[in-house]
Amino acid sequence: MFQFHLVSINCRFSHSCLALFYVRNALEQHLHLPEQSLRLSQFTINDPYYATLLRISRETTQAVFFSVYIWNHAFIRRLINDLAQLRPDLALVLGGPQALALSKLSGSSELPELPQLPQLPELPKQCTLFLGEIEGAPEAFYQDLKQGCLQPIYRAKRPSSFPSPYREEDFTGPLKNRQLYYESSRGCPFSCAYCLSSESQGVRHKPVDLVKRELTALLAAQPMIIKLVDRTFNDHPERAVTIWQFLLDQFQPAPPAEQVRFHFEIAPDRFTEPMFDLLATVPCDQFQFEVGIQSFHPQTLAAVHRKMDLKATCRNIERLLALDTLHIHVDLILGLPFETEQSFQNSFNQVFRLEPHYIQLGLLKVLPETAIFRQAKEFGLIFCSEPPYEILATRWLDHQQLANLYALCECTESFYNNRFFRSLWQYLVQTKEEPFAFFSELLQCCRQYNFFQLSRTHKLMTQILTELVQKRSDRELLLDLLRYDWLRCGHRSLPEYLTTTSQAELRNRLRTSLPQNIEGLFTYQTRVEFLKQASFVELSGEAMAFLGLPGDNTGDGLVALLPKQTGGVMKFHRAVRLKIV
Repeated sequence: MFQFHLVSINCRFSHSCLALFYVRNALEQHLHLPEQSLRLSQFTINDPYYATLLRISRETTQAVFFSVYIWNHAFIRRLINDLAQLRPDLALVLGGPQALALSKLSGSSELPELPQLPQLPELPKQCTLFLGEIEGAPEAFYQDLKQGCLQPIYRAKRPSSFPSPYREEDFTGPLKNRQLYYESSRGCPFSCAYCLSSESQGVRHKPVDLVKRELTALLAAQPMIIKLVDRTFNDHPERAVTIWQFLLDQFQPAPPAEQVRFHFEIAPDRFTEPMFDLLATVPCDQFQFEVGIQSFHPQTLAAVHRKMDLKATCRNIERLLALDTLHIHVDLILGLPFETEQSFQNSFNQVFRLEPHYIQLGLLKVLPETAIFRQAKEFGLIFCSEPPYEILATRWLDHQQLANLYALCECTESFYNNRFFRSLWQYLVQTKEEPFAFFSELLQCCRQYNFFQLSRTHKLMTQILTELVQKRSDRELLLDLLRYDWLRCGHRSLPEYLTTTSQAELRNRLRTSLPQNIEGLFTYQTRVEFLKQASFVELSGEAMAFLGLPGDNTGDGLVALLPKQTGGVMKFHRAVRLKIV
């Protein structure tokens, strides 16, 4: 019999739950549990519900612990209600940032009122709510747990330390083939009104020597990625440089599939020259940065208490992108106070013109216990009644306006956040065309195709863009860019709606017109293999010039796309302009 069953419901299999391991260690330490007293189970929100319920209910255990987040709230609500029917004697302990929002507890008057949310049914009587960090749990919690008489609610004190909870055996067991999450600090230097972190004052940093020891243990497990969940990793620039340098010192050259990557949340205006100097030495693809901008509208930033130097932000992001070794992910939030259609359009355009690798256009989530939740009436915020509490309307955006902007964000998510159309986006930036206007037209095309109800394939997206650019005066150039981007993403031939000359025809022509040797491409001995492996496309002189493909002439020409990929963050098949004799 397992005394305690610790359960996480993750977004996907590759994720893991850091909290699960903290809770395990705390229970073992305070209850002096013998071996095999705990079971850890990790499920996902996409798992079949009934099978998940059976896997939990079949265990003869004293208590089940759940970590509740906005993404698994509904799944866990179903589980605890059904488990209560099956096992009225089973203790159900709910912790995590969204545990409070599940519902009021039966018989408890200690919870705050949440007047903007509907009155939800009471949770089963055997539910216990744990508020705070497990390292700060009161001793009464452990005593009551041991005696089987848990109270409805416990509040933890703020702990002074939070050592990594992982053990060596975890990496070959519950964490095998999963992302690893690690925190070198807790708290955030900002007090953003929409974030739960704003409710806890100050940042607690682990000693750097401890961070190095703990990261060494994680690196030994050779995970695919280690995500540092510090809310603002570079809030102390010197500390960030020290840890980054330590990670670089551990770097061992390996095939890309075996390299450990590191993900950091950073403040874009808190970069120093020593940081840039160090980042210039980082091997490609080892670091990923998530950069929170949220808005370029000063009044909006002031309303949510987000202090940021916007000029420094743009300048620093441009410098990071210019390295072409760091994956840069930039965030905007739709539905913030004082954000109008026009101001959001301006924010969208400014972020797009930075040309980050990924643009995250998220909806505001009005989380209970945040400052923005308490100001909901003042800001005219209407939001969903259950997690994740997505915004529906504000004083500045009615529901229809917000819905249209959300659809444009979804369109951007599909078309931009990949490597499929990079030449096209560069063209919009270099010609100073307004990105928001382009994506508004693209959205109309998507709706005509019923795009959002279909599988969002590269082929379908290229077809929609082809139809869109056909209406423009620069269509011939843009069609060439679509052809070029399609082939350099690895396709062997063009789709029918972009084909002018087939690959077979081009190869036949090249068999008679290519020289016997081209230095760096082939010799007379490898010429036939070159023609088999490469893909070819005819491009206009204007397209050649825009793409920076060198050649002796300025007219139309042929480009070969080779199997060998380019360097940099975005990996493409290498393009070479062919000299025809």
